[in-house]
Amino acid sequence: MPTPPPRSTRTSRYGESPLSGQSPKKIALVTGANRGMGRDIARQLAERGVHVLLSGRDGAAVAGAAAELRGAGLDVEPLVLDITRTDGIAAAAARIEAEHGRLDILVNNAGIRIEEYGRQPSEQPMGQWRETFDTNLFGVVETTVALLPLLRKSPAGRIVNVSSLLASLATHSDPRSYAYSPMFKSLPAYSASKSALNSWTVHLAYELRETPIKVNAVHPGYTKTDMNEGAGDLEIPEGASTAVTMALLDDDGPTGGYVHRGDLVPW
Repeated sequence: MPTPPPRSTRTSRYGESPLSGQSPKKIALVTGANRGMGRDIARQLAERGVHVLLSGRDGAAVAGAAAELRGAGLDVEPLVLDITRTDGIAAAAARIEAEHGRLDILVNNAGIRIEEYGRQPSEQPMGQWRETFDTNLFGVVETTVALLPLLRKSPAGRIVNVSSLLASLATHSDPRSYAYSPMFKSLPAYSASKSALNSWTVHLAYELRETPIKVNAVHPGYTKTDMNEGAGDLEIPEGASTAVTMALLDDDGPTGGYVHRGDLVPW
C-alpha cells in the first residue's frame, strides 16, 4: 500500500494558521473594517483570540488599519474586498479557501448612507437608491453566498448582518420614536435597504436551520461614526459590541433574530 503524502505544514502569511484549514483559531471576515465600527468589531474579535481578516475596498486604508492592529499585538490580516464587485468577491473567497480552508465568522458590516438630510422621501434621486441597495443588500447577499461553502466547513459558523434601527418598520411607524422625524424620514433608501437586509437574514436563517450556522441581524445603536457625521448616543466600541457578541454565540444561541445588546428589536 502506498504511503500517503504528509499533511502540509505550510502557514499563512499572518499568524500560524495552516493552509490546510486546521487552525485551532476561529477565522473571521469583517467587511468595511478599515475604519469606524467595522474596525472596532475586528479589534474586539481579535482581542478574543480570533484570527480576523480585516477587509475594505481601499487597499491603502485596509493595510494601514491592519498594520496598526497588528502593532498592538492582534492577529489580523488585510484583505482588499469591494462587495459590489463580483470578481473581487470571488477572489477573496478563493484566497480564504487557499490560506485557511474554512471561515467561521462572517460579519457583513460594509454599508453606505449617501442620502441628504432634509429632503422628502420622494425627492431622493433614483441613482442613490440603486447605489445604496448595491452595497447594503446586493453586495451582502453576493458576498454571503460566495462564502457560504467555507462557512459550511466550520463546526459552528456565524453570520452577522449589521443592520440599523431604521430597518424597523414598527419603529418608523411609532410617533414616539426618534425615527418618526423629518431627519430620519429623509433616509428612505438606507432604511429600506436595511429592512431588506433583515428579510435576507430571516430567509437565510431558515435555509440553514438544520445546520450549525447561525444567522442574525444586529442594531448597533445610534453610534458616533462618520456615517452619522459624528452624531449618536454610543461610542464606537459600544456600538461594535452587539455584533461581536452575536459573532461568538454559543451553540444554544438564537438564529434568525434582530437584536441590540441582547434585546429583540421590533421588526
